[in-house]
Amino acid sequence: MRILVTGAAGFIGSHYVRTLLTGGYPEHTDAHVTVLDALTYAGSTRNLPIGHPRLTFVKGDVRDRPLLDRVLPGHDAVVHMAAESHVDRSIAGPAEFVRTNVLGTQEVLDAALRAGVRTVVQVSTDEVYGTIESGSWTEHEPLLPNSPYSASKASADLFARAYWRTHGLDVRITRCANNYGPYQHVEKLIPLFVTNLLSGRPVPLYGDGLNRREWLHVDDHCRGIHLVLTRGRPGEVYNIGGGAEMSNRDMTEKLLELCGADWRMVRKVADRKGHDIRYSLDDGKIRTELGYEPRHSIDHGLREVVEWYRGNPAWWKPLQDR
Repeated sequence: MRILVTGAAGFIGSHYVRTLLTGGYPEHTDAHVTVLDALTYAGSTRNLPIGHPRLTFVKGDVRDRPLLDRVLPGHDAVVHMAAESHVDRSIAGPAEFVRTNVLGTQEVLDAALRAGVRTVVQVSTDEVYGTIESGSWTEHEPLLPNSPYSASKASADLFARAYWRTHGLDVRITRCANNYGPYQHVEKLIPLFVTNLLSGRPVPLYGDGLNRREWLHVDDHCRGIHLVLTRGRPGEVYNIGGGAEMSNRDMTEKLLELCGADWRMVRKVADRKGHDIRYSLDDGKIRTELGYEPRHSIDHGLREVVEWYRGNPAWWKPLQDR
């Protein structure tokens, strides 16, 4: 099997590729992987096993139609992860999110049609659903995005669905909870707080810290993606949840404890514009249909993540002040 993974020099994509190439998905131990990545600030070849005999790396943009037409032929599937993904950056500069997340997805879908690729997995986010006061979203909920980032991902999801309905392209969509794990860029909450605390720097907590998120280890997320690729149904959406919900304040408290710090290191900052109050996914569909079950508890996962950042300052220190 030949799989093209877009955006796989970043956090989630590189974990998926490393796991695939080291036998983490037993049914595809001989898979050949092509990584297509533009190597923006959030991606690095340091995250990938460059030189692996079953890995081909191509530097390029998903909006580059001639490049896609050269690279895609011969692949059985595309796992489309390439995206601009930071909400704060989308508020400051939404145009790049439209170009990459919407136009880039449309170009990938078009190129997959031209190349005869069998399956495309569109990797999306729970943020497309908006915010929910109580209960959890099923895959049938309407898309009500509240940030330019989530609006661009919702648009990409709708393009993916349209290509399934219009062209019969086998497209499957995943929507995940907030991810955490090693190799995550320091702009995101958990690595930002951990690396700041390990450096003796204070951490910024938005507003009252009561916004609630569901946290999912990147390894669980990637196993869910691979289940959708190998066992999912064309045209379907699958929520991938983690079941570990907590407020940002509670997460801050856990990270302070793990890093040996206290609340004197916390600085309250003005809340983000349009900050969603709560996310929560109902992932019963992927559990029932595909046998998904998360393996990483939040307490054990966070301890491992803190130790990874503690042991790899050469990876994250150059990113701190960019």
